[in-house]
Amino acid sequence: MGFEDFHRRSLQDRDAFWTEQAALIDWQTPFTQVCDHSNPPFARWFVGGTTNLCHNAVDRHAATHPDRQALIWVSTEVGQEIVYTFAELQAEVERMSAILLSLGVQQGDRVLVYMPMIPEAAFAMLACARIGALHSVVFGGFASVSLASRIDDAQPTVVVSADAGSRGGKVVPYKGLLDEAIRLSSHKPAHVLMVNRGLSDMPMQAGRDVDYAGLRQAHLNAQVPCVWVESTHPSYTLYTSGTTGKPKGVQRDTGGYAVALAASMKHIFLGQPGETYFSTSDIGWVVGHSYIIYGPLIAGMATLMYEGLPTRPDAAVWWSLVERYRVTSMFSAPTAVRVLKKQDPAALSRHDLSSLRALFLAGEPLDEPTAKWIAEALGKPIIDNYWQTETGWPILSLCNGVESADSKFGSPGKAVYGYDVKLVDENTGQDLVGPDKKGVVVIEGPLPPGCMQTVWRDDERFIKTYWSSIPGRQVYSTFDWGIRDKDGYFFILGRTDDVINVAGHRLGTREIEESISSHPNVAEVAVVGVADQLKGQVAMAFAILKDVSRAADDASALKLEGEIMKVVEAL
Repeated sequence: MGFEDFHRRSLQDRDAFWTEQAALIDWQTPFTQVCDHSNPPFARWFVGGTTNLCHNAVDRHAATHPDRQALIWVSTEVGQEIVYTFAELQAEVERMSAILLSLGVQQGDRVLVYMPMIPEAAFAMLACARIGALHSVVFGGFASVSLASRIDDAQPTVVVSADAGSRGGKVVPYKGLLDEAIRLSSHKPAHVLMVNRGLSDMPMQAGRDVDYAGLRQAHLNAQVPCVWVESTHPSYTLYTSGTTGKPKGVQRDTGGYAVALAASMKHIFLGQPGETYFSTSDIGWVVGHSYIIYGPLIAGMATLMYEGLPTRPDAAVWWSLVERYRVTSMFSAPTAVRVLKKQDPAALSRHDLSSLRALFLAGEPLDEPTAKWIAEALGKPIIDNYWQTETGWPILSLCNGVESADSKFGSPGKAVYGYDVKLVDENTGQDLVGPDKKGVVVIEGPLPPGCMQTVWRDDERFIKTYWSSIPGRQVYSTFDWGIRDKDGYFFILGRTDDVINVAGHRLGTREIEESISSHPNVAEVAVVGVADQLKGQVAMAFAILKDVSRAADDASALKLEGEIMKVVEAL
C-alpha cells in the first residue's frame, strides 16, 4: 500500500486501521471501543482494554528471547559499557519495582526521576510502568527553581536521583541542586532514592534519603508482577515549556502510547526484533522516552543508551558504536550533525556502517547543507521527522521504508498516518488550499493514539492552550508556521509563540527568566531567542543587577556572567 493510501485509510477507516496496529502489543483484556471521541477535544483510545507498558517492553521478550540483548549502556564519560539481556533487564526492573513499593509508592502515585544517562534511570522508568505508578522525568542538571516547580506540580511520593552526571569530562553534581529544589518546593517527597556513582559528594538526609545499592541488595531476588491497567490509565507526565512560565505537564496514556510506538517502530523507524536502535537523545526529553526506552524495547530491539558527547573522545565515537553493536536505525538531531560537520571529515569513514539502514533526524528544521553533507558522508537514507513533546511520536515524516530519493531537503515529509494535518490562516481559521501558502500547522481531532491526553491536573489549560487559538474552530495548534508544496511535503518555518528552540529542545523564555532571576544579584531579566547556525536558536539574557558594584570590575563581571550562564545552560 502506498504512502498516500496508507494515510488515507488511517483517517477514513480509523477503527479498522488502529485495530490492526493494536495487534502489535499484548493485551490482558481486549478493548471494546477503539476510540471514544464523545467529549472533544479529549480522546480515549482502546477503551476497556487492559495492558502494561513494562510487560510489552520487557517481560514478553524475556519470556521468548531471554538472552537477546535489550539495553546497551555506553558511557564515554566514565569509560564503561554494560549490556543487559531481556532476562537481566527484567530482573533489574523487578528489583527497582520492589524498592519503590517498599518506599510506599502505589498505583497512580508519581515518581520524579532526576538522573543522568545511566541504566538505573531506565530501570526506574520501567519499574513505574510495571507497578502502575507515573514517572515524571526531569532533565538532569535542570536548575533548582525549574526542578522545584515540577516537584510541586507532580507531587511525587519518591524522587529517584544520583550523586552526579558527567559532561565533557566535567562532573555535574545533582544532589545539591535537588536538595535546594526540595527546600524551595511546597511539596516534600517522602523519600529520595539515591544512586551513588562515586563522582561527587552525596550528603544524605536522615529519614528521607535512602541508598539504592543497599536496597537493591535487599531485593536481589524480588519478583514483582506487572499491574495490568486500563488503556487510558496515565503512564507518565513530562513537562514542556509554556508561555506563562509555568511548565505544562504533558499527560500520556498507556495503551494508546504502546500501540503508537509499536506502529512507529514498524512503519517509520524500520525496526525489527533482534536489531539494535541508537537514539542519541536524553531521557529527560520526549525522544528519550519514546525512542530510547519504550519504542525500541516494545519492538523487541536492543536500545543503545549513551552518556557522552558526539565528539569525545573523537568525532568517530558514534560510528564506532554503530559498527560494534550493528546498529540498524539511528535517531539524532540536526544540531549534533552540525557539530560533527566541524570535526575531522575522515571520522565517518573509519568504521563499518553497513548495518545502518537509515539515519533519522528531528528536533529543529534540518537545513539543506547539513542534510546533504551527512547524506553524502554516510551514503545512507536521511529521514527527517517533525513532532512535539505533546504528540509523543512523529507528526510528519516518510513511512513504510521509503528511500532518501523520496525525501526533500528542508522538509520533514508528509503527514504521518493517524494525523489529519492542515494549514490554516491564523486570523480567519480557514484552511489554506493550494501549494506554498504560509499558515499555522494544525491537527484535526481526534489526535491519534499516543498523543497527550491532557495537561496534568488541568483540563482547562489543555483546551485553552492547544484547542482554542484558531478562530472559529476547535483544532490542535502546533504553534508552528509551515507551508506545503504541490507534492504534499511540509516545511516548518518557526514558532508562532515565545517558546524558543535550542538544539531541538523547546524552552519557554519566561521559565529561563524566572531561573536567572533567582540569582541573588539579579533584579530584572529579559530573555529572547537569537538565531544560531549551530543550535537553531540560543537564549540571550539581559539582566539588571541589584548591586552594580559587585560587577564593577572585569573579574567580578565575568564571574557573574558565568553564574548566569550556568543557569541558562542547565535549562
